[in-house]
Amino acid sequence: MADTAFKRATYEDLLALPENMVGEIINGVLYSQPRPSPPHVVTAHRLSGKLEPPFGFGDGGPGNWIFAAEPELHLDDEILVPDIAGWRRDRFVKPEGAFFEQVPDWVCELLSPSTARHDRINKMSLYADFDVQYAWLIDPVAKTLEAYRNENGQWLQIATLGEEGEVSFEPFEAASFPLESLWL
Repeated sequence: MADTAFKRATYEDLLALPENMVGEIINGVLYSQPRPSPPHVVTAHRLSGKLEPPFGFGDGGPGNWIFAAEPELHLDDEILVPDIAGWRRDRFVKPEGAFFEQVPDWVCELLSPSTARHDRINKMSLYADFDVQYAWLIDPVAKTLEAYRNENGQWLQIATLGEEGEVSFEPFEAASFPLESLWL
């Protein structure tokens, strides 16, 4: 009987993916998925547009955040690509290469039928392990937003909105916006 030893995926495996694919390495396994769908991309762009003025620039809000869309995070041996990530400016270290090695303070994953299970189970667990303080899960088709805070390595759900309502919760409670403004 053949020995089937586990071979950890490498960064070279990630680079070998076709251009239309997004890849991550989690627990040594290469995960890949096609680029996001239009509702997903529009929602991510609109969310960035809502957060950047008050929290990135300080226009009508406190400022002091750095945001990145689809940043490649290299955290120990894990390579993760959240849809959006944010770092408090006073903790942010500018990357010297093509990826980030610093744990973000906040991540947002936009769920789709092909990624929801992976995002909820694999990625959320790692984000908690790496001490990401806040995570939002947004489903642009179901039109929902779930907000979580990391409490000692466990996710505590702090808010849930469906279709409409005011988004005004941690870590961005200082400037609210209507949830329905995110939908295509």
